[in-house]
Amino acid sequence: MEKKRILVVDDEQDLCEILQYNLSAAGFEADTVYSAEEAQKKDIRSYDLLLLDIMLPGISGFELAKQIKSRKETAKIPIIFLTAKDNEEDTLQGFNLGADDYVTKPFSVREVIARVKAVLTRISDKEADSSDSISYKGLTINLKQKSVTADGEDVSLTRTEFGLLYLLMSHPGQVFSRQQLLEKVWPKNVIVTDRTVDVNMARMRKKLGTYASCIVARQGFGYCLE
Repeated sequence: MEKKRILVVDDEQDLCEILQYNLSAAGFEADTVYSAEEAQKKDIRSYDLLLLDIMLPGISGFELAKQIKSRKETAKIPIIFLTAKDNEEDTLQGFNLGADDYVTKPFSVREVIARVKAVLTRISDKEADSSDSISYKGLTINLKQKSVTADGEDVSLTRTEFGLLYLLMSHPGQVFSRQQLLEKVWPKNVIVTDRTVDVNMARMRKKLGTYASCIVARQGFGYCLE
């Protein structure tokens, strides 16, 4: 199972190191930055959750959260605020900005890990309940029926082609390298090469007709749904 990626944004370096160590020990992939400005340089879309301090130097945690939630490509990424501020007004402001949880300092690391797991489980369950189909313009994937339609017409895809299209449509705008596509779509015990990805992509795009142009190859990087 692919590790969930967590970004810790806090100006306390020692705390960041403690959280990074314990998150890694708990099975997560954790990165740390010490300011909102550093976080803005990261590809926020690549993270599954943010642990975000409110009292940051420069841009505040509240302002960074507002920016993240205002962008379509990052709006659904869950945020847990870490803060020494525990008054009701600040708590309400955090939740009004779309925060998924709020942990007051000082806290136990075990509590933070538990909160992270709870939020990710809740998000995963919600997505499972609401993701019977994914649509992009006139292109639709029905997950229960394992079917694809383009402008209402059935598109016959192989299991692998279906997996590739589903992955790209689930993350519009995100570029996946050939290695990532191999790891996410092909069975673990099957040995295939990067060329196999290109062949399956070409075959899938041919079947998509006018929607083939939506699947874009980024030379030297990989593929994305644009």
